[in-house]
Amino acid sequence: MAATDASRAHPDADADELGVRDWLILLTLCGATFVTGLDFSVVTVALPEIGRDLGFTNTGSLQWVATACLLPTASLLPLFSRVSDLVGRRRLFTTGIALFTGFSLVAGLAAGPAVLIAARVGQGVSAAMIAPSAIALMTTVFPEGPQRTKALGVNGAVLSLGFVLGTLGGGVVTAGLTWRGSMLILVVIGALVLAGAMALLPRTIDTRVAVRLDIPGAVLAGGGLFALVYGISTGPEAGWGSGSTLASLAVAVAAFGIFLLVERRQAVPLIPLGLLNRPTVKWSGLIGFITLGMCGGTTVLLSLYMQDVLHYSALATGAGFLAEGVTALIGGMLADRVIGALGKAGAMATGLVVQALGTGTMFLLPGTNGLAILLVTSGVMGFGHVLTVVSFIATMTSGLRADEQGVVGGLSQLPQFLGAIGTAGLAAIVTARVKALSTGTSPTLALLGGLHAAMFTAGVVCLVGAVLAVLLLRRPAA
Repeated sequence: MAATDASRAHPDADADELGVRDWLILLTLCGATFVTGLDFSVVTVALPEIGRDLGFTNTGSLQWVATACLLPTASLLPLFSRVSDLVGRRRLFTTGIALFTGFSLVAGLAAGPAVLIAARVGQGVSAAMIAPSAIALMTTVFPEGPQRTKALGVNGAVLSLGFVLGTLGGGVVTAGLTWRGSMLILVVIGALVLAGAMALLPRTIDTRVAVRLDIPGAVLAGGGLFALVYGISTGPEAGWGSGSTLASLAVAVAAFGIFLLVERRQAVPLIPLGLLNRPTVKWSGLIGFITLGMCGGTTVLLSLYMQDVLHYSALATGAGFLAEGVTALIGGMLADRVIGALGKAGAMATGLVVQALGTGTMFLLPGTNGLAILLVTSGVMGFGHVLTVVSFIATMTSGLRADEQGVVGGLSQLPQFLGAIGTAGLAAIVTARVKALSTGTSPTLALLGGLHAAMFTAGVVCLVGAVLAVLLLRRPAA
């Protein structure tokens, strides 16, 4: 069905190559991915400057600038994944972009913490509309095969570009420029994406499914994800054994358990359990969780290494991620060729092995003069990570009916939010190792030892993921 829709929209398109209009549509969809990724990374790095400018009283309240956007995005993804099938993906995509642009303007003009956090909540809700509909549009416009793989590769490359520019932009902000300028840049990009979507995306692509929305499933899935992400986000500060963290995680487990029971009785469930149990969906999702969790967690560790061991400034730390971003761009652009040569499962396994090589060898990072090996190892990690991301999304979105694209599009985005579990796990390893080393060495060397242990562990986890990709996904889906 996806191929039929795509050929109707592009009757003269070659089976393997993208035409000019194809590229314009792809850049429009990728622009949405870029602007949401840029938003999260630039705000995370710029938090200290935002706190000083708006008068946040403490670090805990300031952290809500990031969390207020993350929580609604993660918790509302399943809901909007299904809504995209009900109201039309093009309609939900354009609505999401318009709202995101408006809330970015409000954020950029915010005069106090309350207005900024409210605007961040709006950005998060809007991002939850954009993420599943953008992927669903991409897999609908571009037929399964070389065109779709190339489109997903470009999308992965653009997402990495957003991360790199966001960290650099955040560094520039903390170096003396205003953080409000970054919000206004989001407004400009959002307006361009909205104009492109209105002009380029054909209205015929807005197929709808005439079914009722599964409200109980949406409440349970959203509540469970909200509680899970909240517990992971606040756990490091509140303490993993604190009552609030344990209660949040318990609520998440209970909500997910009830969700599975309720969905079995729904005529049209929010997420069909048969679809969720499909090998290409569940095992690819697991691989996505591994690669995103280990890469995201290692990136946080690299930031600690640059700032607390090498004593880099915020701007220099942002620049330190350039190699990771550049090789990720290359990986995204070459992903379709690698998948064509090795197959999706082979490319996934290869990407994880490369990621493991880059991540695991970070235990060689020295206490001084570590720039060269930092650039090499992070660059290798970035290439392998993006290759894995493109491969797992291409696998998840293969062999689907038109009415399944929205749901799976949302599911393919969940690992990047649940990947925070990996970050928390690696951080726990750092803490335990630092505590063990603190009595016999300096605080800096103890931290370096903790980072080495966590980075090596991340490499091992990626190798395990590569083995799982070969064992669980080597056979094509029926």
